[in-house]
Amino acid sequence: MKYIIMADGKGSRWNNYKDIPKHFIEIGGETLLKRTVRLLKEADPVCEVIITSHDPRYQVEGARRYEPKNNVLEIDRFTAELIEDNVCFLYGDTYYAESAIHSIVETQAEDLLFFGNEKSIVAIKVRKAELFSYHVNRVRNLFLQGKIKKCIGWQVYQSFLGLPFDEKRIAEKYICVEDGTRDFNSPEDLKNDRRIDS
Repeated sequence: MKYIIMADGKGSRWNNYKDIPKHFIEIGGETLLKRTVRLLKEADPVCEVIITSHDPRYQVEGARRYEPKNNVLEIDRFTAELIEDNVCFLYGDTYYAESAIHSIVETQAEDLLFFGNEKSIVAIKVRKAELFSYHVNRVRNLFLQGKIKKCIGWQVYQSFLGLPFDEKRIAEKYICVEDGTRDFNSPEDLKNDRRIDS
């Protein structure tokens, strides 16, 4: 299995808080990126881990950094040229508990499988690349045509399951890891989390 940690976002909501990118938040003396790479390697020692980023500081031991060719829309974080059978996309600004990583690594996908909670998708396991690419491209086109307001992982999930785009609803092909993750999209997320090193 190949794991792709998406870390090439613009960080606009983070606004360089504490003079660091959000992926470098430390928990227990370890950045979010290093923690995710370590946990993936512990759960799947023979896996390949790729971090997508144009910033050389994002090179982490145990992973390879890759600079995406296209990164305009938020949905482009699913780097088109890296989509292939048996890959898993994870978000670089997410705290993953060990239990969440084990669930992501050990749960098999028949085609596409989404992991997250009621608020956020934190990983997408892709067994069939052609199917995933179809829904990513469909969502991008609908967004560019002004037919949907966002184009992120939720819209890919909604497209895949034929769900309405105007509401977040969990149906099948979704594994809840409610207590196993935490998103850090803004400084407020960091301030409200007690696990963070001061």
